Amino acid sequence: MSFAFTPENQKKFEALLTKYPTKMAALLPTLWLAQNQNGHLSLEVQEHVASLLDLSPVHVHGVVTFYTMYKQKPSGKFHLQFCKTLSCGLCGSEDLIRHMKEKYKLEHGKVSEDGKFSMELVECLASCGTAPAMAVNEKYVEQLTVEKIDELMKKLSVA
Repeated sequence: MSFAFTPENQKKFEALLTKYPTKMAALLPTLWLAQNQNGHLSLEVQEHVASLLDLSPVHVHGVVTFYTMYKQKPSGKFHLQFCKTLSCGLCGSEDLIRHMKEKYKLEHGKVSEDGKFSMELVECLASCGTAPAMAVNEKYVEQLTVEKIDELMKKLSVA
C-alpha cells in the first residue's frame, strides 16, 4: 500500500508550498503534515515526501533522523518524551525515568504491550526553568515528581 495525502491534506500541502520560496523550504511542515496523517514517518512516507518536494529520499531521511519531533515507527496513544539533558538531570530526571521503567515497564523507544504508551528520552525540551520536564504527545508537563507522574499515568491509563 503506498502512502498519499488525503484530499484535505493534499490541499494543506499545496497551500504550504505557496508560503515558501522553494519546495525544499517546505520540508519540515510537510513532514509534520505527513506524520500527523500517518502517525509516523515510515521510509515509504519519507520517499513520498521526497518525491513531492523534488528531494532525494536520503536528504529527507537525514532531516527525519536529526529532529526528535519526527517518529520513524509507530508510538503509543500517549507518547512520553523525557528530557535527559543537564538541567533536567540535575533536578532528578534520571530517577523519574528509572521510576517509569520499574513501575510502568516503559523503555526508551518501545511501545507498551497495550499500545497505550511509548517512551522516548530526548536531548532537550527547552524547559530548563521548570525542570524536570516531559512532553505527553505535544503537551508539556513540568516540575515533575514521582507523585505527579503517578497521578498523570493513572489519568492516562483510563483515557
